[in-house]
Amino acid sequence: PEHANKCSRHQPPPTPEADPHTMTLIFAAGALSRSSSPRLLAATAAAAARSSTPFPCSSSPPSSPPPRSPSPPSPRHRGDWRSPLSHRALIRSSAAIAEHFERRIATMATKNSYESILTSLSKPGGGEFGKYYSLPALNDPRIDRLPYSIRILLESAIRNCDEFQVTGKDVEKIIDWENTSPKQVEIPFKPARVLLQDFTGVPAVVDLASMRDAMNNLGSDPNKINPLVPVDLVIDHSVQVDVARSENAVQRNMELEFHRNKERFGFLKWGSNAFQNMLVVPPGSGIVHQVNLEYLGRVVFNSGGLLYPDSVVGTDSHTTMIDGLGVAGWGVGGIEAEAAMLGQPMSMVLPGVVGFKLSGKLRNGVTATDLVLTVTQMLRKHGVVGKFVEFYGEGMSELSLADRATIANMSPEYGATMGFFPVDHVTLQYLRLTGRSDETVAMIEAYLRANKMFVDYSEPQTERIYSASLELNLEDVEPCVSGPKRPHDRVPLREMKADWHSCLDNKVGFKGFAVPKESQSKVVDFTFHGTPAQLKHGDVVIAAITSCTNTSNPSVMLGAALVAKKACELGLEVKPWIKTSLAPGSGVVTKYLEKSDLQKYLNQLGFHIVGYGCTTCIGNSGDIDESVAAAISENDVVAAAVLSGNRNFEGRVHPLTRANYLASPPLVVAYALAGTVDIDFETQPIGTGKDGKEVFFRDIWPSTEEIADVVQSSVLPDMFKGTYEAITRGNPMWNQLSVPANKLYSWDPKSTYIHEPPYFTDMTMSPPGPHSVKNAYCLLNFGDSITTDHISPAGSIHKDSPAAKYLLERGVDRRDFNSYGSRRGNDEVMARGTFANIRIVNKFLKGEVGPKTIHIPSGEKLSVFDAAERYKSEGHDTIILAGAEYGSGSSRDWAAKGPMLLGVKAVIAKSFERIHRSNLVGMGIVFVLTSNRLPSLIPVEARLAQVQTGSHHHTNNHGFGDVSTLGLM
Repeated sequence: PEHANKCSRHQPPPTPEADPHTMTLIFAAGALSRSSSPRLLAATAAAAARSSTPFPCSSSPPSSPPPRSPSPPSPRHRGDWRSPLSHRALIRSSAAIAEHFERRIATMATKNSYESILTSLSKPGGGEFGKYYSLPALNDPRIDRLPYSIRILLESAIRNCDEFQVTGKDVEKIIDWENTSPKQVEIPFKPARVLLQDFTGVPAVVDLASMRDAMNNLGSDPNKINPLVPVDLVIDHSVQVDVARSENAVQRNMELEFHRNKERFGFLKWGSNAFQNMLVVPPGSGIVHQVNLEYLGRVVFNSGGLLYPDSVVGTDSHTTMIDGLGVAGWGVGGIEAEAAMLGQPMSMVLPGVVGFKLSGKLRNGVTATDLVLTVTQMLRKHGVVGKFVEFYGEGMSELSLADRATIANMSPEYGATMGFFPVDHVTLQYLRLTGRSDETVAMIEAYLRANKMFVDYSEPQTERIYSASLELNLEDVEPCVSGPKRPHDRVPLREMKADWHSCLDNKVGFKGFAVPKESQSKVVDFTFHGTPAQLKHGDVVIAAITSCTNTSNPSVMLGAALVAKKACELGLEVKPWIKTSLAPGSGVVTKYLEKSDLQKYLNQLGFHIVGYGCTTCIGNSGDIDESVAAAISENDVVAAAVLSGNRNFEGRVHPLTRANYLASPPLVVAYALAGTVDIDFETQPIGTGKDGKEVFFRDIWPSTEEIADVVQSSVLPDMFKGTYEAITRGNPMWNQLSVPANKLYSWDPKSTYIHEPPYFTDMTMSPPGPHSVKNAYCLLNFGDSITTDHISPAGSIHKDSPAAKYLLERGVDRRDFNSYGSRRGNDEVMARGTFANIRIVNKFLKGEVGPKTIHIPSGEKLSVFDAAERYKSEGHDTIILAGAEYGSGSSRDWAAKGPMLLGVKAVIAKSFERIHRSNLVGMGIVFVLTSNRLPSLIPVEARLAQVQTGSHHHTNNHGFGDVSTLGLM
């Protein structure tokens, strides 16, 4: 503390005294995500460990900002980080690195290089809000032309510029974005906070707990392992729809949730007490991204009198939802998130920014969901992977904040790092609506205006530069859905029936099921609770109003309730075997549905509230009735699910729904009433009313004006204030959890939920050296679009899987298996669950679908886990072959941790999803981008000869490895 007081009080909290063990662990756990060589990183960590010199303050700060000319490269920037040649040279000279690193640690400055532009922000009535690093004070005309999203990166770099982790050269790269971004330059970024949900948060806290053990084992103070930035963890991924269509569904599902997850929840509650800077929002509070939007999002931080923009990275890919609030945020892997928690800057390529101009106004009856599915298709077609998308134009005034958040939420589906909406008057209105104080809103507006980060559409706009531009007239958007297997496969509602029949005809693929013509109209008779029933291809068996994407938007939620009201008044009903559910993203939704007196109509159709969490959208849909399940599986029926979610990959929503369509909440209700996706809403009736007349879609669809009136009268600021005051108090079941006060976690070797991971158990002060990967066998051979759901499923544990066998052997009853997502704190379960998706397609199996592979030396067909274990026992390394878009989907660190534990050393694919690629690197798995001619060189046996880590491996212009020079048998 004495040392810290000598430093500028505006700096973020410094790393604790440079204890060698602390430095080893921080670098080993954190900076892996910034290096393609974990062994190099370990060498660097060991170098840090040999230095115990505290970080001194600079005694003579510069009197003015660094010049715009490039500063000398820091050690971190010397050489090309993408070059394996650089890696090899660095590895071979690790002793030199260590020596240089020690000297650098001993002389580094913590005084900010830009302190001369630190400016006071005055309050209108006198006094000041605080101080801030002023972008206008740089007097650089290039800043006025920067996209708003890039200005946030610039402010962060200036505020954190210590000439060590962030340098003046990094600042100049960002200011000169127009010229540097096409060159794929690297910059560091330090987010203001980290956001976790429980599926990804549990393994992160497990890692932190095991790091404390390692610190203890190495003879140092384990309490030095703590997050250095605020960490918010929302428990929302554990609730399942076990009970539906019932008045007491919320209570019963929560009881079951606590029964299954008591140990996990206790562990997280322990973590919230044991670690500093960590807030845990208890289960039953809402969906992480809606809670972030309505409550956690600061927009502008005021930390000890220093003002700066809120920014966040989260271990869920839909962290981007906060971009709708003008907060820069995106999803990262758990490994990168842990590094950010520990104060490490994230290395990222300075992104291009696609400007997306909006004009016009949505037509009557068109929803924000229709808009986001249209935007997703447009941007996916344009290609925005690794880029920011920034929305602007006169159409912005026609979009509510909730509509913007819906669009921002689906950034992962259109491939962008984030879809950003700069702060304007609409943002300020939303902040007031959601209970932020007038003083806070005044501070936010004053700061953003002063620092040129506020958009005022009543004033002339300075032309901003974008890497590319797209435009959409909102009047061109029409009602639509997406599916049946991918979010960006948009289908206009008027074409849905024809598209469905095409899918039945087409060969098996993203738009095909290959159902023979003669079988397409078959009807399956079954008995549902003593009542005769029928099922056909395309019949809806799950209809779920779910997901952060839509449940945060009052317009579509109240729109769904109005559809239900009109349907009930006309006498329509939903078939009793359709599993209907409503899972709001926060308690606010319940309050405005009750205030509007519309919840009763949703209940009448079976859309009772089932819980406050992700539910069906992440595969926690629960079981469907046994009679329905048997009718589907025994007759190979292509059953459908319709949900207001953001992901619809096959096998994700439910194992038995092969067709899954994303739709707005009102359309979910409409399809539940129709009972099938094989319908043309324009010409075919949804059902028959109580008067015997046919009822059409147009008869139950509310107008935009009707919805707006209900929103205006039912969504009130006090609802947000009351809801979020309550969640900080927890709930009775959470409050009754008793947890120890120990700072070290007491691992239970019998636990099947929380298990000490192997990453740090044998850690020493001397890191292992590099080693080669030779004569590797191919464990799996995939085609395109292998998602993280395929690699590490989050849903139910199949009764015949290796994970099920492991649990049964330890006395866990099948009904208590829970989900893979809930067991991510146990590496033994997760290793067995890797590649356990029942819909995975491995080319070695010649058309057979399922989590199996061929053990090449013996020719035996085994589960993926058993084959991997056999390869390891035989002393063989393994690799994976894949097509394009490998690792797309959720940001799931277990999709990299799992393969590492299976012994996979490399993944060779045509392209990789950004977050997953980083996670692979973080776990020491080489990612290799194939050349066009590679697939033809790989024989049936698909065995690699001498895949050498760090050699025979050059890079293309994307900075990825190219394997065209590898020796292949």
